[in-house]
Amino acid sequence: MIELFTAGTPNGRKATIMLEETGLDYQYRALDFGTQEQKEPWYLEINPNGRIPAIVDNETGITVFESGAILIYLAEKTGLFLPTDTASRSQVIQWLMFQMGGVGPMQGQAHVFYRYAPETIPYAIARYQTETMRLYTVLDTQLADHEFIAGDYSIADMATYPWVAQHEWAGVDITDLEHLQRWLQAVGNRPAVSCGMQVPPPDDANDEIKCARGRKMLV
Repeated sequence: MIELFTAGTPNGRKATIMLEETGLDYQYRALDFGTQEQKEPWYLEINPNGRIPAIVDNETGITVFESGAILIYLAEKTGLFLPTDTASRSQVIQWLMFQMGGVGPMQGQAHVFYRYAPETIPYAIARYQTETMRLYTVLDTQLADHEFIAGDYSIADMATYPWVAQHEWAGVDITDLEHLQRWLQAVGNRPAVSCGMQVPPPDDANDEIKCARGRKMLV
């Protein structure tokens, strides 16, 4: 059984999508950011960085934090969504790192300055929206001749989808990126992705998502 510590953010959704796609049994605990639960000593023993997501694999006793590391760990555990041949594996990991080092940080800052900052800073908004759009254009070019980001469906798609799915929240318009739009629809139509995007349930912590394998962890 996998124990997942998460929240309803793009990085958290990566882990739940992968868990749903692999069919692994898991329980989840949604951490309360409002009370800074992710900074409490018990959780820092699991994730010293005090962020989400993190997992504890009760079968192996291994704890993993950082969303990209979790995807690689679960792919290697199950033999799914990460090729074993060197060339294909390298392609998937390159695009995973593209998301981890580019799309996530840049779009995350676009979210902050466009939606949450206490004062409007036009330069910062434009800076991060423009960079997010540039990264999206790189993806669009890649997807022009690839069905999925690295060829076959992989952890690179699972890492990137929850971010691109929130492009409107960052104030980024993808109307002109037809290949990215096609990919977004194709990935979003996968049943496991649909379920994973709903864990934890939005707004109502008492709801269980009927389609999901994961169940709320008893605290």
